[in-house]
Amino acid sequence: MRVLVLGGTTFIGRRVVERLHARGDRVLVVHRGGHEPRPWVPVGHLHTDRRDLARHTDRIREFAPTAVVDAYALTRADVTAVLDALPEVPTVVLSSHDVYEAYTGLRTGRCTAAVPLDEQAPLRAERCPYRGAGLPGIPEDYEKLDVEEAWAGRGAVVLRLPMVYGPHDAQHREDVVLRRIRAGRTRMPIGAGNLLWSRAHVDDVATGVLAALDTPAAAGATFNLAEPAVLPIRAWFEQIVEAAGASLELVRVPDAALPPELVLTGAPAQHLLSSVHRAQEVLGWAPGDPAERVAESVRWHLAHPPETGWTEQDTVLDDAALAAA
Repeated sequence: MRVLVLGGTTFIGRRVVERLHARGDRVLVVHRGGHEPRPWVPVGHLHTDRRDLARHTDRIREFAPTAVVDAYALTRADVTAVLDALPEVPTVVLSSHDVYEAYTGLRTGRCTAAVPLDEQAPLRAERCPYRGAGLPGIPEDYEKLDVEEAWAGRGAVVLRLPMVYGPHDAQHREDVVLRRIRAGRTRMPIGAGNLLWSRAHVDDVATGVLAALDTPAAAGATFNLAEPAVLPIRAWFEQIVEAAGASLELVRVPDAALPPELVLTGAPAQHLLSSVHRAQEVLGWAPGDPAERVAESVRWHLAHPPETGWTEQDTVLDDAALAAA
């Protein structure tokens, strides 16, 4: 298989490219060149902004892709810019569970949808949920619903992803716990900790992408990917502590006293729990054991800490929350 990957150098796209190469596929990665891993697997590179892809039709024609993976479309314009430059071949596009109305409920503290969420669950009524938030790397017109709609005419397989964790995660999902361990903290404030938010390890997501490419019956369909069994957020934190071999007591404090980065540990009005029955049945998708996946991810993040560390202000916020226990 000759696979053209749009945005395949960071986190999820990076792992997809590595897995494609490992099984013998030829890969051409289209990216701007700012995050190319070095050293890395020997795959082809086309350095360009995706919105300039039409200028490189000769290179694409020469590579003659038999499949496409869009790992980093954030807006409708990201998709429409590449359609005319790409052949109509089997395509897999990465979307998000944030397309569901339940995500609005999670953000606003209201119960807006029943769970678990299958692929027919209600979608968000509002558009561009991060407009005005000023999030790094997230454009004002970010909208995965638009991305899905723009690819629909090509019969693309849509994979809706949950909270993804694992090696090279720039968001350092586990670091809310690990940064306290690194700082030598022995107690950590936490709310009710009963939020159910679907998660998946990056390698299992890559397995899902390969399965979607290899399953002709998946064309035009949408699939949720996530670990079938989900522990509440407190139990996930406990897994992280155990995997780190640390001694960190999770101390229940009033939700109103929680530091900002721990607000999601409070009692939720809405869970974001998805059903993956369709992916299991159609794609034959079977993710790894979550406990083993968490341990693997924790080991990697302990060995690769982020540049930002613990601060005096962090101590102040945590101590104030613990005092309210």
